[in-house]
Amino acid sequence: MKMKLSILAVLFSFFSIQGYAQEKTKKELKAERELQKQKETEVLIDSKSFVFDAEKLMPQTGRMIILDYNTYFLKFNQDNVTCDLPFFGRGFNVGYGSDGGIKFEGKPENLKIEKTKKYYSVKMTVKGKDDVYDVFFKIFFNKQTTLSINSNNRSFISYDGNVRAFKTDEKK
Repeated sequence: MKMKLSILAVLFSFFSIQGYAQEKTKKELKAERELQKQKETEVLIDSKSFVFDAEKLMPQTGRMIILDYNTYFLKFNQDNVTCDLPFFGRGFNVGYGSDGGIKFEGKPENLKIEKTKKYYSVKMTVKGKDDVYDVFFKIFFNKQTTLSINSNNRSFISYDGNVRAFKTDEKK
């Protein structure tokens, strides 16, 4: 009787260990999610069409400023760039009566997209109505993004946020 119980206990433990071995660990699940986000980001960058939603800004001098959710953006596709971002910093030659933000629309020129081990870098120059803007994106595989804008008439400024695909009701 004792022998039967010990054999039964060994068999039961063997089957329960085998069941646990098939479940994925937290590390494996996290790695799968990161790989999925990386693939989504890669598709987004390859399409050359995405929207940057700004969450924070860092002026050249001063503190970080947290922005309203989904209010400020830069819409990019290979034919047109539309930007509506706030600006806090020094303006050198800004027209009288302007609203003070960085607002422009134009065709991207000198577009360069490069992939590194940890992120994509997207560089371009956009000629707006009154200024020329050098735009630099650092898009990480989890879609977190840093946007830096340098212009002739304003000091350097950078923004943190996320990139996403255009929604169906948004105009490209």
